[in-house]
Amino acid sequence: MVTNLESATPAESRMHQSEAQTTRSSHYLETSPRLSTGNGVVAEVVQSWSNPPMNRWRVLSCCLASFGNGLWDSAPGALLPYIETHYDIGYAVVSLIFVANALGFILAVFFTNALLNRLGRARTLMVAEATMIIAFIVVICTPPFPVVTIVFVLLGVAYALILSLNNVFCANLAGGTVILGAAHGSYGFGGVLGPIMATALVSSGVLWSRFYLITLGIRFFSLALSGWSFWHYEDEVQARLGTSLELTANRQGDLDETQPHSRNLLVRALSDRVTIFGALLTFAYQGAEVSISSWVTTFFINERKGDPKHVGYISGGFWGGITVGRFVLSHAAHRIGEKNFVYVFGCGAIAFQLLVWLVPNVIGDAIAVSIVGLLLGPIYPCGQSALSKLLPSRIQMASFSFISGAGSSGGAVAPFIIGLLAQAVGIFALHPICVALLVGMLGCWAGLPKARHRNE
Repeated sequence: MVTNLESATPAESRMHQSEAQTTRSSHYLETSPRLSTGNGVVAEVVQSWSNPPMNRWRVLSCCLASFGNGLWDSAPGALLPYIETHYDIGYAVVSLIFVANALGFILAVFFTNALLNRLGRARTLMVAEATMIIAFIVVICTPPFPVVTIVFVLLGVAYALILSLNNVFCANLAGGTVILGAAHGSYGFGGVLGPIMATALVSSGVLWSRFYLITLGIRFFSLALSGWSFWHYEDEVQARLGTSLELTANRQGDLDETQPHSRNLLVRALSDRVTIFGALLTFAYQGAEVSISSWVTTFFINERKGDPKHVGYISGGFWGGITVGRFVLSHAAHRIGEKNFVYVFGCGAIAFQLLVWLVPNVIGDAIAVSIVGLLLGPIYPCGQSALSKLLPSRIQMASFSFISGAGSSGGAVAPFIIGLLAQAVGIFALHPICVALLVGMLGCWAGLPKARHRNE
């Protein structure tokens, strides 16, 4: 709803003019959730998961994309031993796939906004999904390992685009924490099925790369649903903002030259304290999450002398905990407060991670791994929702793109370092690194400022 626009000051009118003429950018609604009026009144423009009705399909599209991301993102934990055997490589070399994935995320930071402004949300999502489809086709053909590494760069770019767009869309809906919990719970559900399906296939003699036939099929459905559901998104944004805003903009003439361009948004984002602490927090969180899911199977095989045909399912238990945590426990963040919620669950995750490290019992450790996932699961959507409230609205997309890139970097650097240390001293190095990352995550959470109101 937009009110009292006619009484706006000249500076505010120029701001509204610039915003109206750039509504072809599909992130308009997310980056302008509040409009200042001439009387100092702030009018909210907040959508929900059911208003407009097409948002139901858009949220479903986000959940399907997250499910597909979880499916392929969690599978390497079960596939790593078989990839090593197939290519006759060690821990350090096979860990390059994590580095490649992170490189893709980092590359995406520099053109996410430009691509979104140029193509719109639907086409950007479709380009990302098509990139994933091509990449999976290449992996299925089982090329040489250097080619696999390059393909993971492309997967990282596509994944980053999808994650940034969907995170911002979901976080800015009414009840964003719960909706993010559902979307990332879908990721966790894919994370549960990924290692289970991968373990079942490779243990029965199927070539490791054939697992990606499943993820390929998911991406075709995701491409169709995201393109269809978001196709008229920009038109709906214009309609909801109303014709008054457009008339005001038309009377003012051309765009205000002082309006920040997309290429400057990343610079502004990087100068914001919330962006930096959010990036470090996400780096630590995803570093621990990906390290556990990727190396826990190897840990149980080498340190706990588990049967490879069975311990591969432990990674599925970890993702099962994450899924349950995101669907069930995310609601508790509203009751006890997001700040305390993350402290309590983060400390619990550290305690159970220490249990896995120090107590040599396969069954007990497997249960503890699942509980670590249960406690870690809701932290990510809770953190993303908190960041969306703290970040200035105009830099949200650039900030979330950078934060996603930092998270993927954590999900690459930590497993890669663990791979190097495993080669030198043993896979037990997984646990002290994960504990350190979780402690660092809580430190970054403590460094975030208190919630503030956006006043752009």
